[in-house]
Amino acid sequence: MAPRKKSTLDRILGRLDDLDSANLAALVQRLARERRLLETVFNSIQDGVLVIDTTGIIQFANTAGAHLIGLKMPEVGKAVLWKMVPDLARSLDFAVIDETGPEETQVISREIELTYPDRRFVRLLMVPVFESVGAGDERGFAVILSDISEEKASTEELIENEKIASIMNLAAGVAHELGNPLNSLTIHLQLMERRLAELEEKGTPEAETKRLRKSLGICSSEVSRLDGIIENFLDAVRPRDAEMAELQIFDVLQEVLDLQEEELGDLGLEIDVAVPSEVPKILGDRQQIYQVLFNILKNAIEATERGGRIEIRSSHDDTYVFLQFRDTGAGIEADDLSKIFNPYFTTKTSGHGLGMMIVQRIMREHGAKIGIDSRPGIGTVVTLQFLRKGPRTRLLE
Repeated sequence: MAPRKKSTLDRILGRLDDLDSANLAALVQRLARERRLLETVFNSIQDGVLVIDTTGIIQFANTAGAHLIGLKMPEVGKAVLWKMVPDLARSLDFAVIDETGPEETQVISREIELTYPDRRFVRLLMVPVFESVGAGDERGFAVILSDISEEKASTEELIENEKIASIMNLAAGVAHELGNPLNSLTIHLQLMERRLAELEEKGTPEAETKRLRKSLGICSSEVSRLDGIIENFLDAVRPRDAEMAELQIFDVLQEVLDLQEEELGDLGLEIDVAVPSEVPKILGDRQQIYQVLFNILKNAIEATERGGRIEIRSSHDDTYVFLQFRDTGAGIEADDLSKIFNPYFTTKTSGHGLGMMIVQRIMREHGAKIGIDSRPGIGTVVTLQFLRKGPRTRLLE
C-alpha cells in the first residue's frame, strides 16, 4: 500500500514550532471556529453522518446519525458501530475492504433494518477515509445513513395493492364466467319444469312425477344458491368508489349487532359494548363500513366458544376515532398472524380467505388503519382507527 499522504492538519501541526504565542492562539481560535461551523453544517443535514475507525469505534456522529442508531453524544469515541448495528458487520467482507487503497476507493452500499431505538429501514453508504480518524495513525470510514422507511412502506403497500387488485380482477372474472353456465342450467331447468307439467296433464303416474318434481326443486334451489353466492362474492371484491358521507359509526355498529343478535344468543355468547356518551362522526361509505364491522364481529363470533365473551370498546382523540373488538377465542398463532390479510388465507375449515383482505382494502381506501393483536389460548384484539370528521386543532397552553 502506498505511504499515507500528509493531511492538512499534519502540515499545520508541523509548523507549530515556527509560531509565537499570539499566532498560536489565533490559530487555535480559527480551528475552533471552523470546527463549530462544520458541526453546525453536519447537524443540519437530515441524513445521518458517522465517522468510524477500523475497529468500528464511532469518532464522530451528527445529530441525525446519533438519533438513527440510538447513540448518546457522551458515547462518541467509545461506542462501537458493529455492536449497535450487528447486521452491518455480518454483511461486510473486511478482507476485501482492507485491501482497498486510495486509487480504488470502494463505496459499500447496504439496506438494513434497525430495531433500536425505533424500527426503521435505512440505506447505508460506507466510504473509506484515508486519513487518521482516531487517536492513532489509523484510517477509517465515513458512514452515511438515509432513512427510507416511508419509501419502503410505500413501495410495499403499492405492491400489495397491485397484488390484491390482480387477484380481485381474476376472481371477479372467474365468478362472472361461472354465471354463464348457471344461466344455461336455469333455462334448461325451466324447460324441464314445463315438460314435467305436460307429463302430469297426460296422466303420468303420480309417484314418478313426484320424484322428478322433487329433484327439479333441489336442482333449482341449488342453482339459485350458487347464483346468490356469486352475486355476493362479486359485490364483495368488485372495486367501487366509496360514497363518502358523514356518519356515526355506532349507528352502523348497532345495525350489525341487531343482525347478529340471534346468533349471539344461540351460541350463548356474552357481548359487552361500552360507548362514550359523545362520539365524533367520521367520513365513510356506510355500506363498506358495515361490511368491515360485520366481518370483524363475525370472525370474533366464530373464534369464540360457547359461553365466551366479546367486548367492544371505543375511544377518540383530536384526530381519530378508535373501535376495538376483543374476544376470548382461541387466538391466532404468530406465524398465521403475519398472513391474516393475504388473499385466500384462512384458519377456518369453511372460510374462503377473502374477508380480511377486503376489510384491509376498505380501511385503506378510507385512510383508516387496522391492527390485530392475538395470543393463542387467550383471544384476539382487533383495533380499527378512523379519521374523525373535522379533527379539532390541539391548542397549546
